[in-house]
Amino acid sequence: MALAIGLNQEQFTFRMVGASRREDRIRITADWILMQFDEFYSEFLRVPYQAKTAFEQQHHSTSIWLSRHRLSLYSSYIHRMGAYLQAIQPNISVDASFLNQLEEHFWRMIEPRYESDVAYAFMHSIRRMVYRDEWKPVEYSTFGFAESSDKYPVELLRQFPVEGQVSPALIEQILKLIPEFAQQYRDISGDSAAITWRINRLAGRRGANIETLEMIDAGFYRNRGAYLVGKIKFDNNSYAPLIMALLNSSGGIYCDAVILDQHLAHNLFSSTLANFHVTTSYYHELSAYLHSLMPHRALGLNYSTIGYNHVGKVAVINELKHEVATTGGVLDTAIGEAGTVAIGFAGPQSAYNLKVIRNHPTKGYKWGEFEGIDSVKEKYSRVHEINRTGSMLDNIIYFNIALERNLFAESLLEELLQEASETVTLQRDMIVFKYLIVQPRMTPLPVFLENAAEREVRIVIESLGDCIKNNAAANIFNKDLDARNYGVSHFLKVYLYDYDALEVMVDVKIRSNTDRFDGEEDIPDWYFEDGVIFLPEEIEAGLCIRDREQRQIFREMHGDLLRTQYWEELQTELSQDLVPAIKVYPDTCKLQRAGQGE
Repeated sequence: MALAIGLNQEQFTFRMVGASRREDRIRITADWILMQFDEFYSEFLRVPYQAKTAFEQQHHSTSIWLSRHRLSLYSSYIHRMGAYLQAIQPNISVDASFLNQLEEHFWRMIEPRYESDVAYAFMHSIRRMVYRDEWKPVEYSTFGFAESSDKYPVELLRQFPVEGQVSPALIEQILKLIPEFAQQYRDISGDSAAITWRINRLAGRRGANIETLEMIDAGFYRNRGAYLVGKIKFDNNSYAPLIMALLNSSGGIYCDAVILDQHLAHNLFSSTLANFHVTTSYYHELSAYLHSLMPHRALGLNYSTIGYNHVGKVAVINELKHEVATTGGVLDTAIGEAGTVAIGFAGPQSAYNLKVIRNHPTKGYKWGEFEGIDSVKEKYSRVHEINRTGSMLDNIIYFNIALERNLFAESLLEELLQEASETVTLQRDMIVFKYLIVQPRMTPLPVFLENAAEREVRIVIESLGDCIKNNAAANIFNKDLDARNYGVSHFLKVYLYDYDALEVMVDVKIRSNTDRFDGEEDIPDWYFEDGVIFLPEEIEAGLCIRDREQRQIFREMHGDLLRTQYWEELQTELSQDLVPAIKVYPDTCKLQRAGQGE
């Protein structure tokens, strides 16, 4: 039987009903899945160009919507297709041989393609959808995924030779060529001069000459901003990142900041932010290039950062297994105090922390009746789908995944099988997780503060306040402000990583006792209100930071968080569907010029 071209659902149904041979049903199903994949992938690749248009037209709300849309696009196709396959082939979930043959046939169809790994993940996800209510683990790490490449096609990179120092004319050329905005710059000469000064000052500090500026020939879009990304290559074989952060205003596009430090590049590309929309289809080479720019960042996270989350899933699980195998250690309980809702664990030198939700919270749980595992897991899923504003760790969630028993410490294994038995089982020599949450590894904030030098404490306390503010700007409120819910990265940035106490910011009721006098015996009116009540003046106590001087630093740096005015004004912006500004990079990166502003 010849393969059908452009097989729609009605044609698929008709042909499946008329197909008497098993081989024909396999071919027809594979063809239909591939057609659906092509439709999905075309729409997926259009989103970055739509984000470019949204930036040019200052449609900030459209940019936020595109981030949600791109993340949900994959799952919407998978859920619809999985449900339809189960309806037309009711026995498919128990016919493993049919699915195995279907995968093999599908792989032969897509193997020559560049995006074959994305297509195979698509097929694999449909299979998981069919098995969604079954305790049948599906392997994530062994399909024939393409390897990340460090051989860059000419379409991905542009080289700009330099003789010692950069000139404003060269920077102006880059701004015009990449990525060819439809909107004009407000003051491209002024921007070019300011950027040039920053780059040449860096070269002077390093005592090196610049040989080349190397730029990715694509725009990176996220929220309000656009970014041009590349490297400064010096004559001593060293390099520095070169990232120009652009904003748009009524007067035109302008460069708001220049990022030349590796640790700030790490923070900018963190998976705690919404995915970048990048106007290139060379995702393997792009991920490899970002890894070369930020070698301390796990490769798998780069795929997720540019929107290829399902390719990133495979890369991450491969990295996890490789880490444990090469260190000779095992997965064991994470450092810090045990979580009341989640069990956290990690390898001895892993870049990742793993989590599962307990059947029931421990005695330290303080939020009334526990709403159940699915409720908590839904909050972790929601974080993946929103604008994380650089202050919440993204979650990679695996479903029905099996890991070898010998990867686990016996004490951890005993705890998992006892405390999380609703979602973790032992099957022969494999530990099967109904779901498994993976996050980039952090040092718990209280652990960090106990051992940090004074300078590090100030940096981290400032970042903690920024974290709270950024989350609130994304309409997210963490009612459990306890410092144990926050972690510190290798580059001294603070992130929220526990999500069982998240609430929608606009739904929180901002109240205060500051207008009450000592000795008043009446119970305040807010005490009888339903819903989540938040008293900003209690935020400092809620953080449970033991050191008095550290609490004082927080009060000095972020005193506005202790006042109701800050929170009420933010709620007003959010309720009007505005997009509040967030702090993505420090003020020291910004270009300071007269008349510069939004």
